[in-house]
Amino acid sequence: MLKDDFLKYQAKTTPHPLGISVAKAKGVYITDTQGKKYIDFISGVSACSLGHCHPKVTKAIRKQSRKYLHVMVYGEFAQAPAVSLCKELIELLPDNQESVYLTNSGTEAIEGALKLAKRATGRSELIGAYKSYHGSTHGALSLLGSEQQKSRYRPLLPNTRFIRFNSEKDLNQITTKTAAVLLETIQGGAGFILPKDDYLQKVKARCESVGSLLILDEIQPGFGRTGKFFGFEHFNVKPDIVVMGKGMGGGLPVGAFSASRELMRVLEEHPKLGHITTFGGNPLIAAACLATLREIRDTSLMQEVSTKETLIRKELAHSSIKEIRGKGLMLAPLFDEPEIANQVVLKSIERGLMLFWLLWEKKAIRLTPPLIISKKEIKTGCDIMRLALDEVTRC
Repeated sequence: MLKDDFLKYQAKTTPHPLGISVAKAKGVYITDTQGKKYIDFISGVSACSLGHCHPKVTKAIRKQSRKYLHVMVYGEFAQAPAVSLCKELIELLPDNQESVYLTNSGTEAIEGALKLAKRATGRSELIGAYKSYHGSTHGALSLLGSEQQKSRYRPLLPNTRFIRFNSEKDLNQITTKTAAVLLETIQGGAGFILPKDDYLQKVKARCESVGSLLILDEIQPGFGRTGKFFGFEHFNVKPDIVVMGKGMGGGLPVGAFSASRELMRVLEEHPKLGHITTFGGNPLIAAACLATLREIRDTSLMQEVSTKETLIRKELAHSSIKEIRGKGLMLAPLFDEPEIANQVVLKSIERGLMLFWLLWEKKAIRLTPPLIISKKEIKTGCDIMRLALDEVTRC
């Protein structure tokens, strides 16, 4: 049995994974090896922006696979998919973003962004936010805002400190010793917390006043999930460094960080090879990313996000839901107790709706469906979730 071999041979991240045996996935649906179909309200944790096996993405992959795959380490050869991807990304970013470094994952992009900030400023102090999540590699883990999650992996990067997201009072901790402040545009693991009262603008102003850099982690909000191509577009701020990942790959592993050309040049020399990767910018991955970018940019998908958000909020009108946090198709219904959230996830999966948990906010549920989801599929999924809620709250 596939599940038995999965549990026996593949390293796991928790003692009790869901263990659903996947046979195929197409559009908004995942089908297991028993033929059961699930409406996917997770999108591979915000990664499958266009759903599963989108025809334009798979076509781009097939086309590129017939030309060439890996030919050289990153940064040495000019390869059309990667060059076109970087060029079209820059056209969508603010004017202070002029150069893109392609990586294999979001957490690797975080590592590159942190190195870039330290090198460019000549400073070593890095500031993150409590309840943040940026990945699990050592640098990203150092800026992760949960001590319980990282205490057993110390020592981590020195000279790190943390501020409270949305706390203006904490901004005085950003000083002339600070290389960079790393924030999620919308805090993901904390329960999809939005910046309020021009918070991101105030952080940027403080950074500018002391010569620090603002790094915004767009790994989840980016690529149309909030109704704008990048989440920070809602908040009138221009980060110095932008980190991307997840939804940019059309279901394939990728990450990137962008900055001005002046900033990015510091990785080129003194020493040379300041940040290197073998497979970053892989032509097959870049082709999938480019197809994903163009589909999100050139269709009505982003314009439809607000309407779909409104529909989800309407369909999930239920007495047990305290509020629905987040923006666009990045939403988190919040309950009174963690066990309600836990049981709703499990009972919804039993009924054919794929839901998932959030990292730190245990009283909330992740709703991050593919951008392509239809109104009918939203209603069907919300019907299932309400039935699960009724069952849980009756117990």
